[in-house]
Amino acid sequence: MELRARLAQALGDPELRRLGAGLVATLRIEGAGDDILLRLDGGQPCFDSSGNADIVIAAPAQDWQPVLRTPPLPRYQAFTALAMANPAFTITGDPKLVAQARAVLERLFELVTTSPAAPAAPMARTLIAISGRYHRVALPEGQADLHVESAGAGHPVLFLHTAGADARQFHGQLSDLDLGATWHMVAPDMPFHGRSMPPEGWQGEPYRLTGARYLGWCAAIIEQVIGEKAIVAGGSMGAALALLLAAERPDLVAGIVAIEPPFRSNGRRNPFQHHVGVHAGLHNAAFVRGLMSPTSPLDARRRAAWIYSQGAPEIYAGDLAFYSDEFDGAAIAPRIDTTRTPVALLCGTYDYSATPEDGRKLAERIPGAMLRVMEGLGHFPMCEHPDLFRPHLVAGLNHVAGSAVED
Repeated sequence: MELRARLAQALGDPELRRLGAGLVATLRIEGAGDDILLRLDGGQPCFDSSGNADIVIAAPAQDWQPVLRTPPLPRYQAFTALAMANPAFTITGDPKLVAQARAVLERLFELVTTSPAAPAAPMARTLIAISGRYHRVALPEGQADLHVESAGAGHPVLFLHTAGADARQFHGQLSDLDLGATWHMVAPDMPFHGRSMPPEGWQGEPYRLTGARYLGWCAAIIEQVIGEKAIVAGGSMGAALALLLAAERPDLVAGIVAIEPPFRSNGRRNPFQHHVGVHAGLHNAAFVRGLMSPTSPLDARRRAAWIYSQGAPEIYAGDLAFYSDEFDGAAIAPRIDTTRTPVALLCGTYDYSATPEDGRKLAERIPGAMLRVMEGLGHFPMCEHPDLFRPHLVAGLNHVAGSAVED
């Protein structure tokens, strides 16, 4: 049986041992031929022949075939995709144990669905092109020292990172020498994220991001750090904020490039994103790893997930209060005037959080918006496959800037 054979090849993977320290669990897979029973103890999986299963993954036989395709179909590419976005699959077991095992399960299915990297023209990049420094910024809630990276010269582009992450997601763009010849690229770590500390006076209370709070942060950055209207290119949560800026503060925005923009991204919440019984560094990195494309280079996917392994407690979950709970594209999109604020929407085919269907719904409500569906890219195209993403980004920037710059 093909799935069993692929799992057999995966069992010796050294990364599983790093991701599964202390794990004790049994997994049963149903529907892909004879049932498969795996012990996952300590991140060293082995086949078992008897015993009860703690976690069961089940689907009809025909729904295992798209998992085994090369590459797998969207929503079949990862454990978390099967669990969250594919109704053909059921995951049963104690939810906390599933969360504790998520990193191992995600890596196992990553090995099962291994696919060649999508080809793309390589670009000249060097991190030496990036400068980083702290800026003292007056936010609506108080003073803050924000870490901001920048590169290049030309019209300013403000890159906004995704929920729970930081500006390192945009190193592939900031280090791109050709992009730097045309654009002045600015990428901040938002307060509480990356190298930016909480604002002064924070009392340690639970962190919750709202649209109003996020809007205030970005307005302060544009006014006090950039000093002029900027193109705003945001990913995921940052894309939602870019749309909100275009609707509420068009005086600050020269155009927006919404990268993986949501329509309504309900369902991204998970109680174990911030829970004393679950290692957030393992869980949250695995949770986002399943949002990427199996045809993005594995090294780049690991690095994209690595950022999530380093987030402060509750920050990822607190960001989702805005991204997953509050943002409503149906309410925001019709308020955007593209004759004043041009809009480009970039949507990856493997993204099940902010899908191409979401992009089409937004485009229908934003007359004049440009929509590009990015074949073979997932939720983090800027860092999971910068070379494949680059032509889409350039097209988006050119559209909103009215530029004739070549790819």
